[in-house]
Amino acid sequence: MAKVSFAEKLKSLFSRSKVNEDFFEDLTDALIEGDIGAKTAVEIVDILEKQCKQEKITDEAMILDSLKTLLLSYVKKVEFEPVAGKVNIWMMLGVNGVGKTTSCAKVAVMQKNKGFENIVMSASDTFRAAAIEQLCYHGEKCGVRVVNHQDGADPSSVVFDAAESVKAHGGGLVIADTAGRLHNKENLVNELKKIDRICSQKSDEGLYKKLLVIDSTTGQNALRQAEVFHEAVGVDAIIMTKYDSTAKGGIAVSIGKELGIPVLYVCTGETYSDIKAFDPELYINEFLGL
Repeated sequence: MAKVSFAEKLKSLFSRSKVNEDFFEDLTDALIEGDIGAKTAVEIVDILEKQCKQEKITDEAMILDSLKTLLLSYVKKVEFEPVAGKVNIWMMLGVNGVGKTTSCAKVAVMQKNKGFENIVMSASDTFRAAAIEQLCYHGEKCGVRVVNHQDGADPSSVVFDAAESVKAHGGGLVIADTAGRLHNKENLVNELKKIDRICSQKSDEGLYKKLLVIDSTTGQNALRQAEVFHEAVGVDAIIMTKYDSTAKGGIAVSIGKELGIPVLYVCTGETYSDIKAFDPELYINEFLGL
């Protein structure tokens, strides 16, 4: 059974409820089911309810407008562009299965299409043999060089070599794929901290970015993942995958409000071109069904 989207729940809420305390309680539940964390949902509805009482708002369009303004205040966007002639490193973080390796290729193709030269993908998820093979396959398909070592090699040494190679060629962009074994959290965190140190040392100042890939359909799990990675190495921005799902969740609201992390890109499909800059207004409109 397909998950009912928040927009559909909101529609039915307006059609069957008067704007009273029950309405706001139901709205809180709908927000929670729409992937906005319980704490955030309660805070949003509290502010909205006060506002509606003070300004005597009972009109559906005006309530929606107030809700939209509130949600937009928590959703952040950001834009990063690599700088030519410098060593740029973008480390891709995320648990296994969110589409991280494919996102590496999508970002590489996007930058290549913008005319950025010397892009190298670093196969730093050396724990999973399939991850190295997958990245090499993507590299071949989209014409982007991949630096890789054998399975089980030190992941930070792969990034080191990729960065050295880019530097030797007068600058460029290293996109580093990394492991995401959350069940083995302590090992993962130590490994990421080591890669993080190398990336900080090897990149030019201000040109090292840590991008967390999350699956838009996983809701509150994505918030927990963001907390773990943010605590480990600090996350600069989010890339949301599987954004083409019909159940448009409000996870960017939670991550923006709880952790202050902005969204860089959304991925909407399987092909390399299915990636675009994040648009907060469009995102909230789709979430609310406007």
